[in-house]
Amino acid sequence: MSLTLTAMSDSAVIRGQPKMPRPNWGPYISVITNRTTNLVIRGAMLFSVGVFLALVLNLLQVQRNVTLFPPDVISSIFSSAWWVPPCCGTASALIGLLYPCIDSRLGEPHKFKREWSSVMRCVAVFVGINHASAKVDFANNVQLSLTLAALSVGLWWTFDRSRSGFGLGVSIALLATLATQLLVYNGVFQYTSPDFLYIRSWLPCIFFAGVITMGNIGRQLALYEGKFCQEKTHQD
Repeated sequence: MSLTLTAMSDSAVIRGQPKMPRPNWGPYISVITNRTTNLVIRGAMLFSVGVFLALVLNLLQVQRNVTLFPPDVISSIFSSAWWVPPCCGTASALIGLLYPCIDSRLGEPHKFKREWSSVMRCVAVFVGINHASAKVDFANNVQLSLTLAALSVGLWWTFDRSRSGFGLGVSIALLATLATQLLVYNGVFQYTSPDFLYIRSWLPCIFFAGVITMGNIGRQLALYEGKFCQEKTHQD
């Protein structure tokens, strides 16, 4: 009888104790999965834009004999080496993902002209700058380089105006210029009438304008993703 009473009291104590809550990993895993998926989607979109711009803009350079590739590596469809579009696409994806990441790290969200119409105008101006480097004739390369430098800085001032954007643009443009110097030095391709070691002196300006353009596209995609996630959270 005493054993029965003891067992009943123990079971009552056990039933009276509050159950420890189990960790709910579902929403956390869902958030991580959504972020990863959105990151992959943004990267794929930026890669596609970079490949398209590389094919179009490099075609202008090749047609005007500004850039010369060896005949055995030229594609008959796009008049470009096969490795140029993937490299430009990868660089575009990295730049487009890096810009909003730096903004969030610095705590300075970019809010200047945050609409798709402004981004499209930025892309159009970048294409125009590249077109000018290939088809507009100047008295000498110094005038062309100064003109393109002014246009590139004007593009940044018109569509960006952030210190982080300018700093990243200059840094990445310098790294891209150094990489291009090494490629030309090793005979991968060449420029006609080089005036800055092995390349044209205006090339850093093109890189800078391209970085600002892809950064704006990446920021706009990140902004759209943030708005979409907020609307989805409110609906849930």
